[in-house]
Amino acid sequence: MSTDALFKSFKYKNLELKNRIVMAPMTRAQSDNGVPTQQIADYYARRAEAEVGLIISEGTVINRPASKNMQNIPDFYGTEALKGWQNVIDAVHDHGGKMGPQIWHVGDTRSSDDYPEVPMEKASTMTLEDIQDTIAQFAASAKSAKDLGFDVLEIHGAHGYLIDQFFWDVTNTRTDEYGGRTLRERSRFAVDIVKAIRAAVGEDFIIIIRLSQWKQQDYSTKLAQTPEEMEEWLLPLKEAGVDIFHCSQRRFWEPEFEGSDLNFAGWAKKITGQPTITVGSVGLEGDFMSAFAGHGTEKTDLSELTRRLERGDFDLVAVGRAILQDPEWVKKVKAGSIDELQDFKAESLAVLY
Repeated sequence: MSTDALFKSFKYKNLELKNRIVMAPMTRAQSDNGVPTQQIADYYARRAEAEVGLIISEGTVINRPASKNMQNIPDFYGTEALKGWQNVIDAVHDHGGKMGPQIWHVGDTRSSDDYPEVPMEKASTMTLEDIQDTIAQFAASAKSAKDLGFDVLEIHGAHGYLIDQFFWDVTNTRTDEYGGRTLRERSRFAVDIVKAIRAAVGEDFIIIIRLSQWKQQDYSTKLAQTPEEMEEWLLPLKEAGVDIFHCSQRRFWEPEFEGSDLNFAGWAKKITGQPTITVGSVGLEGDFMSAFAGHGTEKTDLSELTRRLERGDFDLVAVGRAILQDPEWVKKVKAGSIDELQDFKAESLAVLY
């Protein structure tokens, strides 16, 4: 099994990566009252030292009511939190890495600890004033990412959180300019966020957006039922300023539409012409649901992944739980030491290795 394709360099605009492997964003909720600790900095620095090409942080939230649903999810605003993030990016750079924060608002999703106890923001009920301030706060956090020296930023527009709630007709029943019958109409909120961020960070700073068809509220749903609907969704985001589309699937190997074996990232690249990141159970024997149930990687077969990468379906590959479990995953794969990879264990989600 040749993995050479994973270890080719990548360049787009002013972003240069040593390989094609991205550490996927994974919520850790271990930042004390929203402030990243030294332990968080060390956690990311270990992955940078171990040759991860690009690190995307766990979701970090904007300055809006109920933007997070767990107390120790990190903030990306305020003096103390930003000081903590400065320490993180400095540590990553000191170890030769590249990194971007994932900027997030959870919308009306709940968590096990029911935090915070304030009215949740929902796509269908936010006022226009709420929406405009939310757009402004995404842009403010993005500007902070650039000012702190991060290499890229990612907008979390997937998995049933606030931006995704505007995309989905089930959760967006608005009748004003931020609602509508079509996916293009319901994409206006995300488009306006991208435009505001682009204005805040300039033309050269890389904007990534993470998108998904599936929702944590419904794993089987599809926003875009056809390639034509996907065009209506993605092209306005490209025009607004998205550089890279991060396309989340439960299983990267599954085709997105009948009649083609292209996955979500493959279709996004074909439609937009932009670089894409594929993600979804990479490095796991089963899909992400079986991984959360405690089943890990009895073997790691990357042949299908590399076949698609070599074919040009996508440009980058995001790896989540496999790198969470094993900081040396990239080095081991590069060396061909597949037998030395650690099996993912569900209990590792509570630990910062």
